[in-house]
Amino acid sequence: MPSRASGSAQHLFVSSSGEALSRWLEAFPKAMLARPTELRKRSELVARAGLVWLHLDPALPCVEQLTALRKKTGTLRLIVLASVPDNEDALKLFSAGARGYCNAHATAANLKQIANVVLADGLWIGELLMKRLVVATTSAFSQVSTSATPTKAAVDLQMLTAREKEVARAVASGSSNKEIARALNITERTIKAHVSAIFQKLGARDRLHLSLIVNGHRTA
Repeated sequence: MPSRASGSAQHLFVSSSGEALSRWLEAFPKAMLARPTELRKRSELVARAGLVWLHLDPALPCVEQLTALRKKTGTLRLIVLASVPDNEDALKLFSAGARGYCNAHATAANLKQIANVVLADGLWIGELLMKRLVVATTSAFSQVSTSATPTKAAVDLQMLTAREKEVARAVASGSSNKEIARALNITERTIKAHVSAIFQKLGARDRLHLSLIVNGHRTA
């Protein structure tokens, strides 16, 4: 499925009430709304959707909700919205095929950013879960046997500027943009610009992918 900007993709929000929070419509005024029971495979709503958002019902098992919806939406990219985010639930949902997981009360600007990442074939992972996964990947790389021939990532970190390397390593260690800005004594806006440039130069889809790239080079 080709990547599309969030503004051009048709968004389908699925919730037990069939209604939307104001911020969802602020981000995507033309979004479609539906209850899970209203959807059918190959229905018009599904056919028109470019991105599906599932607002979890806290009274039901999260993975069962995602699995049931995926049977109706097929290969469409799906983002999960949780009123009370939980890292353990997030891990289960990513394993079940979710492409994003976030707070249902995220700002409109955040929702647009999440949509753009997912539509560009990336994963959207919350900050706390990102740190957990980054620590896990770093640990896994550090345990690679030194007797084995290391395989260097298929990108060259030398294409980055000195400042971009600093930022890339900080991202790969699990730091947020705000934390990096504080540590380097520059604005968070500048950090965002550096991260965007790093993604483009290294072909990274998201922060976890960047972590894998940077930590892969550390073993080479």
